[in-house]
Amino acid sequence: MSKVPVYFMPGLAASTAIFERIKLPELEFEMFFLEWEIPLERETLQDYAKRMTEKIKHENPVLIGVSFGGILVQEMARFIPVRKVVIISSVKSNLEFPKRMVLAKSTKAYKLIPISFVQNIESLAKFSFGKKMNERLKLYEKFLSVRDKRYLDWAIEQVILWERTEFNPDVVHIHGDADTVFPIKNIKGCTVVKGGTHAMIIAKYRWLNANLPRIILGR
Repeated sequence: MSKVPVYFMPGLAASTAIFERIKLPELEFEMFFLEWEIPLERETLQDYAKRMTEKIKHENPVLIGVSFGGILVQEMARFIPVRKVVIISSVKSNLEFPKRMVLAKSTKAYKLIPISFVQNIESLAKFSFGKKMNERLKLYEKFLSVRDKRYLDWAIEQVILWERTEFNPDVVHIHGDADTVFPIKNIKGCTVVKGGTHAMIIAKYRWLNANLPRIILGR
C-alpha cells in the first residue's frame, strides 16, 4: 500500500521549523515541507498559489496549511486535485476575519504595519528585555525565517485583501479556542482544540500528532 503524501505550508514569514514536532506514522504517511518563495512583481495570490503547486510532486496529496499558509493551500487546491485540505489556525473565507482586519481593508491601514520588527529580530535580541522576552525573541528568530520586505508587504496585503467569501465544505478546519489572531467567535464549522492559541502548531503538537492521522484518513 502506497503512503499518503502530506505537504505542510507554514504561516506568514514562518519557516518549516514550526513543524519540527509534528510526526505522522511513517508506514502510512510521507511528509513534505513547502517554503515561502519571494513573490514576483505584482503577482496575485492566485498566481502565486499556482506557482507553488509546481512543488507538489505527487498526485492527490494532502495539503496542510497554518494561518496564511492555510489560505494559500486553499488557493492551491483550485489548480490541482487533492485528497484533502486541512487548515490550522486559519480561516475558510474573509467572512471569518475579525473586525480589525475588515477595518484595515477599508482604511488601508495594513500599509502602515511596521515590518522592521520581523526584519531585525537579531538586533532586538542584543538588548535586555528580561529572560521571558529574550526567550520569546529566540523563538521568533527560529520560526520566522522570511525577512524580505517585498515578501512581507505582499503577504500582509494578500491576507487582508483575500477575496474568498464562500466556504469550501470539504476543507477540514482545526482551530484553537484561545486564538487571538482569528478569534474562535468568528469561526464556523471547525474542530476546536481547547486552549489552542494561534501558535498551537507548536504548543499543541501532541494533540495534532494524535489526531491528524485520523483526520487525514477520514476515520
